[in-house]
Amino acid sequence: MTSAPLGLQGAYLLGERASHDELRSKLLDVAVNLLESDGADSLTMRRIAAEAGCTTTVIYTMFGNREGLAEALYLEGFERFRRFLESVPQRRNPLEHLTALGPAYRQACLSEPGYYSLMFERAIPGFEPSERARTLARAALNILDRVIADCISAGYLAPTQPRKIADALWAAAQGAISLERAGHLRDDRTYEAVTTATIRCYLADKQD
Repeated sequence: MTSAPLGLQGAYLLGERASHDELRSKLLDVAVNLLESDGADSLTMRRIAAEAGCTTTVIYTMFGNREGLAEALYLEGFERFRRFLESVPQRRNPLEHLTALGPAYRQACLSEPGYYSLMFERAIPGFEPSERARTLARAALNILDRVIADCISAGYLAPTQPRKIADALWAAAQGAISLERAGHLRDDRTYEAVTTATIRCYLADKQD
């Protein structure tokens, strides 16, 4: 069954939406690159507009103000992490998949330093994500909850709330990544050790 033709108005609206999304993505890229290279003071509407080749009116219309831009960056960072984790290939069993998500999460963090600094290191002084943004940010990591729930159902992990295990694993991962980014760790061995140890804390006794 084929979809109905868009018509001229539908095609125009679709194109307009695509242009809007493309511009929004460009502005976020410009902003996060400025944050990484020149710090939070560089995040002015005038500077971003100059770098992006648009007017400040466009940015105000799209994000409202600097706080709105910061929150959009915060959410974009978590969305990128979600896409990265969702792209990890499925494994033969859920425990193998959960184990594979660990290195993928570290790679996502280290490959997006600008977003990481905003999401976890308060790179923009005074910025506090709204409760809605925090809820959406945690939801971006729901893949951990889902895979852990599958591990519990399959008998690999002890019965408990999947979120409890996910948050413990997240905390272990973040601690190691923070130390690595600060130059205290030289490689991924500590990260692997603490994330593996966290999973082992919740392993169930397998019955023959």
